[in-house]
Amino acid sequence: MRRDFPEVKKMDRYVLLVKAPKGADISEFREEVNVLAEKHGFKAELHRCIGLTVDGVILYRGGVVLIKRKNEPFKDFYALPGGFVEYGETVEEALKREMKEETGLDVRILRLVGVYSDPGRDPRGHTVSVAFLCIGEGELKAGDDAKEVYVVPIDEVEKLPLAFDHAKILRDALHPKDCW
Repeated sequence: MRRDFPEVKKMDRYVLLVKAPKGADISEFREEVNVLAEKHGFKAELHRCIGLTVDGVILYRGGVVLIKRKNEPFKDFYALPGGFVEYGETVEEALKREMKEETGLDVRILRLVGVYSDPGRDPRGHTVSVAFLCIGEGELKAGDDAKEVYVVPIDEVEKLPLAFDHAKILRDALHPKDCW
């Protein structure tokens, strides 16, 4: 549901993603960006940002769908399928898009597993992931960031080393009474 706020001047926000080494001094860069923005009649604010992602625990043909990552970080590691939420998407829409792109499957969401927000969960920077338990439908096919895609039997999936904090997400999805 979108709301209008008539008392507030409406504006669009754009983000220029600047990737700087951890701890880098960006003060000179910040000043140059402010000068450039003012030249065009804009206001610039530099804030450290958080990425919003989704992860899916997909139940499919008696197992759980895992991908083998094509790219860093964790290249060639097993992982849950997932990715970044795009501007204008709900997390549910992003989940369905990412699952289709990486696994070829359409998913039916069963429930929210949890929100995972440890600032160190992703070496690329602070990301918050919204994880869902889903049922997969269709034909399995690796795509996008997935080098390969597998269905791992439920009794074996928790034995595999997984990227990021995906082992915790998987445990929470498969054993909800043990959460928290």
